[in-house]
Amino acid sequence: MKPVTLIIALVFFSACVQQQAVRKPVHQPARRTAAVAPVSPAIPDSVCIAAVGDIMLGTSFPDNRTLPPDSARNSFANVADEFKGADITFGNLEGALLDGGKPAHYKMHLASKGYLFRMPVSYSGVLKDAGFNLLSLANNHIGDFEENGRKGTMWTLDSVGINYGGQLSHPSAIFKIKGYKFGFCAFAASAGTLSILDLKQASAIIHDLKQQCDVVIVSFHGGGEGAKYEHVPFAMESFYSEKRGDVNAFAHNAIDAGADVLLGNGPHVCRAMEVYKNRLIAYSLGNFCTYRSVSIAGICSLAPLLKVYVNKKGEFLSGRILSNVQSRTNGLQPDSSNRAANRIKMLTRADFEQPGLSINDGGVITPVKN
Repeated sequence: MKPVTLIIALVFFSACVQQQAVRKPVHQPARRTAAVAPVSPAIPDSVCIAAVGDIMLGTSFPDNRTLPPDSARNSFANVADEFKGADITFGNLEGALLDGGKPAHYKMHLASKGYLFRMPVSYSGVLKDAGFNLLSLANNHIGDFEENGRKGTMWTLDSVGINYGGQLSHPSAIFKIKGYKFGFCAFAASAGTLSILDLKQASAIIHDLKQQCDVVIVSFHGGGEGAKYEHVPFAMESFYSEKRGDVNAFAHNAIDAGADVLLGNGPHVCRAMEVYKNRLIAYSLGNFCTYRSVSIAGICSLAPLLKVYVNKKGEFLSGRILSNVQSRTNGLQPDSSNRAANRIKMLTRADFEQPGLSINDGGVITPVKN
């Protein structure tokens, strides 16, 4: 990846990565509607994976004005119940966990713009307490503070017992839960990460994990950014001249190699879902908890939490999209209007003739034979 290309991409950051004015609250946090019963966790021999998109709990750079006043302690308070019952809780950590440190030299021109993401090390406890036990470090912000940021983040996650992958120096993780052996790896188009552009290498890594594990989870950070990039284009995507991957080709290639669950992030908006060879692909889970510096205007405010049930072979059994929404005043909260689920349902219908699944009005996902 050329430094000049990175600079251009950062200078013209997407419509979904910008400072926003604080708005007055229009209502109190909404409660989850009880109209649709949750997916039962009592599926024999199944494992529940809770997955969300981008997490960025504020940045201490260039100063502390873009850190939450409560030290991020209540970041997930309004949706805490949604994580209960999950065996694995996953998210994309969009930035470094680091106290101090200088930004990457090629990003110094952004020093005053708040687009360099550095969360205090103590915020790892917030993630741990919320239930996260698996994070992707394959994205375009993990390198904002160069090697110090990468190493500091990995050391911090190790210290609190959160699994991770996606860095060239730490590409994958293998761990056990409920007697199942899980493998995880993550891919992006950014320097220092496993490349989403090298399908042959991705196949080899995933195949190796599947040889050792019951279920392989793969995260990918790909596609353009912002409200114009909701749809899966079935072609190589670029964002300000930087190749961001053909996410459909990548996902199918990953499953062919042995992946069981594909979790996409990066566009800052939701995208469609698909079942391919009895395996679930979520093409983008959008933003989830992004305090300042990332736009949550319009559809960028939608924050789905996907619960997926798979069997010991990794085959998709059922799932549900729990809709949440972000606001600058109320933070992350449940959305009784089910906007995220309905948006993903619409996008799935628009992008795939035979997606291999159906999504009802309550966000419940069931496999469908094509």
